[in-house]
Amino acid sequence: MAGTVAVGSDSSVRWITGFLDSPSRAAEGFWQAVTGSGLSARRGPGGEFATLLPGCGDAYLRVQVVGDGPARAHLDLHVERVAAQARRVVGLGAAVVHEEDGLVVLRSPAGLPFCLVAWHGEAARPEPVSWPGGRSLVDQWCLDIPATSFGAEADFWAAVTGWPRRSGSRPEFDFLVRPDGMPLRLLLQRTGGAAPGMHPDVASEDRRAEVLRHEELGASVVRVAESWTTLRDPVGRLYCVTDRDPATGTLG
Repeated sequence: MAGTVAVGSDSSVRWITGFLDSPSRAAEGFWQAVTGSGLSARRGPGGEFATLLPGCGDAYLRVQVVGDGPARAHLDLHVERVAAQARRVVGLGAAVVHEEDGLVVLRSPAGLPFCLVAWHGEAARPEPVSWPGGRSLVDQWCLDIPATSFGAEADFWAAVTGWPRRSGSRPEFDFLVRPDGMPLRLLLQRTGGAAPGMHPDVASEDRRAEVLRHEELGASVVRVAESWTTLRDPVGRLYCVTDRDPATGTLG
């Protein structure tokens, strides 16, 4: 059974959605196939938005055509009182980029984009999807943060979400402890670059088989590390397939 977020959680974030922002629709079929999802009816003035519909549980991945490159990613944080939460988050150091009814677009102190949106009762985390090579699940958003601003930025995200910050499996990683039932983990990665970014991560029972499946769908391998493989999707977006357990998010 899919996990369920406890409504009594102390976190002000009730649900979290990962957005795949692309210059075209060229990668949407790829991500449908990777996740085993359907695609909703399109929304927005130009049909730029759509939701990846899981086989069970509530939706937590969406696609957006942004009309310019490069392909990238951002987060939507679902909250009960958008305006009040926006004031709180601005007090923590975020900057407002755009505001309308039920939506506030912001940037973190390091420049990472994210949105506050209204929570509509989403609570059931989708289950891992079974493939011939084992189960997998997009279950993590990695925040790539320049080392020079890492400490303050990591503290910012911990304060925004209300999730405790912990050291990761390697010196360059921290992570935030998500509430039970939340669909995405947040991994914080120290990088040597000057620009921050975000990318999705896939947990897999058999990384080699999962990477091969992604290559057959149109991805290309960029780097193979000890416990993850970095790939590019058909529109050039970086993401990783990892050795983590799809059910728990922990390293196998």
